[in-house]
Amino acid sequence: MASSMLYGGQHLTLTPKGLGFNGSDLHACLYQGQLHSLDMRDDALEPADLNNRDSIVVDVGGGTGFTTLGIVKHVDAKNVTILDQSPHQLAKAKEKEPLKECKIIEGDAEDLPFETDYADRYVSAGSIEYWPDPQRGIKEAYRVLKMGGKACLIGPVYPTFWLSRFFADMWMLFPKEEEYMEWFEKAGFKDVEIKRIGPKWYRGVRRHGLIMGCSVTGVKPTSGDSPLQLGPKVEDIEKPVNPFVFFLRFLLGATAGVYYVLVPVYMWIKDQIVPKGQPI
Repeated sequence: MASSMLYGGQHLTLTPKGLGFNGSDLHACLYQGQLHSLDMRDDALEPADLNNRDSIVVDVGGGTGFTTLGIVKHVDAKNVTILDQSPHQLAKAKEKEPLKECKIIEGDAEDLPFETDYADRYVSAGSIEYWPDPQRGIKEAYRVLKMGGKACLIGPVYPTFWLSRFFADMWMLFPKEEEYMEWFEKAGFKDVEIKRIGPKWYRGVRRHGLIMGCSVTGVKPTSGDSPLQLGPKVEDIEKPVNPFVFFLRFLLGATAGVYYVLVPVYMWIKDQIVPKGQPI
């Protein structure tokens, strides 16, 4: 799982959706429960049908292991693999006692180091917003699953409020719900479903057009690779970055990071003040 723009930037990427930093701490903090509750995590994982302790599960973009902790409540840790590009985040996962038996490896979500028809379940939470090519990543999810296996992808949904939209466009990828569905269906998944998720106190989130999340699931109907044909993966090519543009995007990105921390705090305060049953 990648991270934010407020704490350094071990890995800097200029993406079609803006400026992204990988390998720092704020986003991991969010996913360890300070702002995203355990109930919210478990609610997002519920559609994955983690109902067999012997299932083989891959947690792609697993980072610090926050989502994996929810997975190993239902699946034996020895059957779970955590994959992430950040050794810094994976080091934190290794420190968690319930994850000691998990396989922990570095890897790319768009080029997974697993054989075809390998896993019973594919889970990825808080990672897609950093993928250069989400369709390629979801195609890989299809490939590594066994026939009848299920993918569960958890990510943010593009906001409708103008200020949230502005920051979303500058910070990272925030797909629309219909884009998630389209990516899954193009990859070959069947029974594609989407579930909206968010803190219980986040009342009025869509009415105000703020950020919320979703859990998207799909079932692999046949064995083998995805029927979707894509060209070769385009490798990142270092290009000179205008220092002024870099600073401006960094400043906007840092502001966006603060905004996305303050918004849930604001909604939590309103939830405490406004009586239950009344719209916020």
